[in-house]
Amino acid sequence: MLEFLEEKLNAQYDKEIASKIFDGYKIKRKTTFRVNTIKSTVEEIENVLFCNNIKFERVLWSKEAFVLTDAEEKDIEKLDIYKDGKIYMQSLSSMLPPIILNPKKDCDILDMAAAPGGKTTQMAAISENKANITACEMHAIRAEKLKYNIEKQGANSVYIMIRDARRIDDFFRFDQILLDAPCSGSGTLNLNDANVDKFFTEKLINKSIAAQVSLLRKALTILKSGQEMVYSTCSILREENEDVLRKVMKEFKCEIIPIEFNGIDELPLLTTDIKGTICVCPTEYYEGFFVAKIKKY
Repeated sequence: MLEFLEEKLNAQYDKEIASKIFDGYKIKRKTTFRVNTIKSTVEEIENVLFCNNIKFERVLWSKEAFVLTDAEEKDIEKLDIYKDGKIYMQSLSSMLPPIILNPKKDCDILDMAAAPGGKTTQMAAISENKANITACEMHAIRAEKLKYNIEKQGANSVYIMIRDARRIDDFFRFDQILLDAPCSGSGTLNLNDANVDKFFTEKLINKSIAAQVSLLRKALTILKSGQEMVYSTCSILREENEDVLRKVMKEFKCEIIPIEFNGIDELPLLTTDIKGTICVCPTEYYEGFFVAKIKKY
C-alpha cells in the first residue's frame, strides 16, 4: 500500500524516519480541542471537564489547547460547552499556523482557504474579535459550513467571500495573510483505511502543487510590503512545501522569517531544507504539518 509514498519519504528523509512516519499513520490520534476565548475562558472549560470526570493533558505552546486522555469527540459533543461554541474541535497541528501568524487587532487579514473555519475563528479569538478578517472559500457548500462555524463561535469580525482566492483582484491589499493551502494530506493519512490508496495518488499531489503555486503567488501579490504571511499545508512532502516556496518566492522581494514561539521544542519536528520553517511528524498527538512565515519587502 502506497509504495510510491514510501519511496518519496525514504528519499526525502531516510528509511528510519520514513518508518516512524508510517507508524504515525497507523496510530489512533488523540482527541483535541481549543477554548474559544471569544465566548469562554480556560478556567471555565477546565471546571466543566473536571465536573464531568473528563481527563485531559495540556501543551506548552498554547494555554487554549486541550488533549483528551480517555474521551473522544462524541463525549464532548454532549456538553453545553460544545453546543454553545465555547470550544472548537481542532487538531493540535492545525492550531499552529494562526499562532505563528499572530493576527493583530485592527489589521486587515485574509484567510485564503478558510472552510471549515477552525483557523479563521482561532484568528478572530487571538485578535479578540477586533481584526478585519476576510475568509475566502470558493465552494458554496463549504462556505455554508464556514458560515455556521463562524456564527457558532461568535466571530463577528469575519466577512465571508465566496470566491476562489486566486481570483481576488490585485488592487486588494492585506496586512496579514494565512494561506493554509489545499494539499495531498500526506501528513494526515490513516493507513487503517483500506481505501487510502484510492484517494491518495500522485495525481492528487501534482494537482495540489499547481494550486499551491498559484495561491502563494496571489498571496505575495496582495500582501502589503513590510508585512508577513503564513504558508501551511497538512503535507510532509518537500514538493508541496519547500519546493513551492522556492519556486514562488524568487519572483518577489521576500524572505523566510524563522518560526519561534514558547514550547516549540515540544513539537515532534522533521527536518526541513529551508531554515526557519517547521514540519511536524505525524504521531499519536499530532498530524503531519508544514508551516513557513514569509515577510514581503
